Amino acid sequence: MKIAVFGTKPYDREYLNRANQQYAFQLDYFKVRLNEETRELARGHDAVCVFVNDILNQPVLETMADAGVRLIALRCAGFNNVDLSLADKLGIKVARVPAYSPEAVAEYTLALILTLNRKTHKAWNRIREGNFSLNGLLGFNMTGKTAGVVGLGRIGLATAKLLQGFDMNVIAYDPFPDEVAIKAAGIKTVPLHELYHHADIITLHCPLTDSTFHMIDAEALESMKPGAMLINTSRGALIDTQAAIRSLKAEHLGYLGIDVYEQEGDLFFEDLSEQIIQDDIIQRLQSFPNVLITGHQGFFTREALTAIAETTLTNIHEFAETGTCKNLLTKAYLA
Repeated sequence: MKIAVFGTKPYDREYLNRANQQYAFQLDYFKVRLNEETRELARGHDAVCVFVNDILNQPVLETMADAGVRLIALRCAGFNNVDLSLADKLGIKVARVPAYSPEAVAEYTLALILTLNRKTHKAWNRIREGNFSLNGLLGFNMTGKTAGVVGLGRIGLATAKLLQGFDMNVIAYDPFPDEVAIKAAGIKTVPLHELYHHADIITLHCPLTDSTFHMIDAEALESMKPGAMLINTSRGALIDTQAAIRSLKAEHLGYLGIDVYEQEGDLFFEDLSEQIIQDDIIQRLQSFPNVLITGHQGFFTREALTAIAETTLTNIHEFAETGTCKNLLTKAYLA
């Protein structure tokens, strides 16, 4: 099969080429993302391979269907950037990588929490400048505090277990809980409003759907404990960023750590250090001393990149051989 691989970086090519040694697909790499401006590059290919910020809307999908593209192979778990209903109508199948390394994102979530709390990023900068003062670096003990985990899929469960290792009281919410796994982990589930009310640290591990879009809005933020920490390593649009800014300004939300951002498509994965950033919202976020922003690197480990590449190409191989694969997004995901 001929596969157009969009939005690629050197590390994508390295790990995909390694995984492709057993399949020998023709992988045509494009640095640009797939969107309305680049959609013609899909012509002449049987499949496209895309990542989180590629846009597969009606114009793109219709061009792909006209070009004979039969498969969209996502190199990620989320699929909110694909119009699944239209893809289904056009006869284009969509496969994803449902679980590449839950531990990678869970461990990174913990890194954000610890950095925000103990201010190690600020301490590092101070020491480099010869400033050994501790003023402004005060943190809090996590032991005995309450952590609220929103979403108990594989990443959420892995995160909950790490937080339990800090002797935290872990509570969680999931609309479709795996009771067996939750019981085995010893996690108490509570209604979402109760989690907001009691948690000192809230960490989000949800897919982005119509029901979770801006789930952290002004009302949710107001119901949180004063000084609470909010962490998001899932999808940026789970948080209403403007509402979060207002809560930070009011000194109600105590800390915000995000590895994702609802307008990240124009920013993340690119070196913009020599350019003027046009996004005023993220610039405002960066002005707060209690906000930590990173550029969607929670997944970025050797183990995760290996799993992503291998699962992506296995999906393509299974589809080429049988017309389907175990990680295909079926009609059940269209609701």
